[in-house]
Amino acid sequence: MTDAVVIGSGPNGLVAANILADHGWSVTVLEAADTPGGAVRSDHGVHPDFVNDLFSSFYPLAAASPVIRDLHLEEEGLRWSHAPAVLAHPLPDGRCAVLERDRDATAGNLDSFADGDGRSWLELCATWDRAGKDLLGAIFATMPPVKPLVALALRMRAHGTLQLARNMLLPVRRFGEEEFDSEAARLLVAGTALHADLGPESAGGAGFGWIMTMLGQTYGFPVPVGGAGALTRALQSRLERRGGTVRCGTRVTRVVVDGGRALGVRTADGDAVPARRAVLADVSAPELYGALVAPEHLPERVRSDMERFQWDFATFKVDWALSGPIPWKAEEAGRAGTVHIADSMDELTRFAAQIAMRLVPDRPFLLLGQMTTADPTRSPAGTESAWAYTHLPRDIRGDAVEGGPLNGTWDAAEREIMADRIEQRLEEYAPGFRGRIVNRRVLAPPTLQAADANLNEGALNAGTTNLHQQAVFRPIPGTGRPETPVRGLYLASASAHPGGGVHGAPGANAAQA
Repeated sequence: MTDAVVIGSGPNGLVAANILADHGWSVTVLEAADTPGGAVRSDHGVHPDFVNDLFSSFYPLAAASPVIRDLHLEEEGLRWSHAPAVLAHPLPDGRCAVLERDRDATAGNLDSFADGDGRSWLELCATWDRAGKDLLGAIFATMPPVKPLVALALRMRAHGTLQLARNMLLPVRRFGEEEFDSEAARLLVAGTALHADLGPESAGGAGFGWIMTMLGQTYGFPVPVGGAGALTRALQSRLERRGGTVRCGTRVTRVVVDGGRALGVRTADGDAVPARRAVLADVSAPELYGALVAPEHLPERVRSDMERFQWDFATFKVDWALSGPIPWKAEEAGRAGTVHIADSMDELTRFAAQIAMRLVPDRPFLLLGQMTTADPTRSPAGTESAWAYTHLPRDIRGDAVEGGPLNGTWDAAEREIMADRIEQRLEEYAPGFRGRIVNRRVLAPPTLQAADANLNEGALNAGTTNLHQQAVFRPIPGTGRPETPVRGLYLASASAHPGGGVHGAPGANAAQA
């Protein structure tokens, strides 16, 4: 019998398992897929000579996370790499907003669009210098994060704390209007808010966008050398050196509960895996409370609240092997690991509105990764391993293109049409892009979910990032802690506070609990 069973070998599950092993617990991790890692995996599935990340790629939150840092994964061979520039947002006129790791360089770029925007950027950086450490401490800590919040309040003083809170709660459109004169600077922040499901008019979008850009400014957007899977291999190696076990191809179908306590799990093969002390679930909240735990073991309130649980946007992704660098009209975009594609703030609002109306966007906002630019080991010299994704409605009622053919079946024909729409969008900013495609892989929402069950319809954050499902409201109104109504059972996935991103905090919080 093992002390703890961890369901799922995503980064949160592996972090939780490592922390328990550090405290002398015996740990068994059970993974449904044939390979570990959840949404942190890479392969050669697009072209034998190219490494492509299947899901996540850039890890500023991992770089900032004390949880990841304290695991000392460099001892397992993990190395990080950076693109020359962090983030770029090219504009239709051929100019480009660029986030550099040097804040003065970022400010200089923004001043080229509107005199004074650089000064505003440096003021935002100064606020981060005062508040960032305590703010991250509050985000990563188990609820309630009393110590970091008190430290933040003392450091910022009363007015500064209230001003910071107000700014973080703003929609990112309003935040950009207050802080900057140029559309370029505003887009640099607004695009990062749409890494989640926060459109320009969403409350709290400013906080998410500001934090993400400040992380990029401070830590960069690093990638693991050799592919995202290198991070998973380091976590697995560390765990196994401490006596933990990872069993792949083992799908858990039930958490065994008796007398109100979790006693272990049962697998699809009918095997019972008992747990002496705890079961930690690195699965989505709907999966835990809607499938793995029988309804009779849950209070009516929990079942009722879970009916109101909101997923984040669906996702559509295309991976490419390219014969050469992307031929950007704005040459500076070629230096960045991450590139955002949107003509304007109004276009971002239109994009978010189409999703809200359950329409497949006609001009999708794109988040693109230039992986060889960030890590030269990803493909042969002179080539580029790249990807782009866009968000979609979860429940599609039609196509925003008048008379358009997409209705959300995502059969072979629809997948190709949507991939072509993404590539045509890129052609506007990089004429000749399609001529450099050696091969591509199309990952529609059902494909993403089939590859990782936690990515329900391609939802990247295991639940909306909007304010009504954060902190004490995540995943349902309560304490915001990893404990569940079943004793000895803990929610250790991104459905728990503080949510999505590769930082390990939900797993660490569950392990500590």
